Amino acid sequence: MTDTPAAVDATLRALLADILGLGEARAAALTADSGLFGELPEFDSMAVATVLTEMEDRLGIIIDDDEIDGEIFETYGNLLAFSLRKVTD
Repeated sequence: MTDTPAAVDATLRALLADILGLGEARAAALTADSGLFGELPEFDSMAVATVLTEMEDRLGIIIDDDEIDGEIFETYGNLLAFSLRKVTD
């Protein structure tokens, strides 16, 4: 189950590596302050929808449209924190 912080982190990194084509090394190097949307060329508006869908599938969560704002995708730390909140809801 992906309900521990370490499991959610690993799942999220694998998801970003797969969807954005970052590769394991680049995904592993992401820190809480690493910029995502607007910083990674691979993370564009089309990728956002795919990332959200994959998060739902891989983490077993449901994300409502009204929960999404640009701040979630500013940094890896923000995306991880959002994911952790959803998993523990």
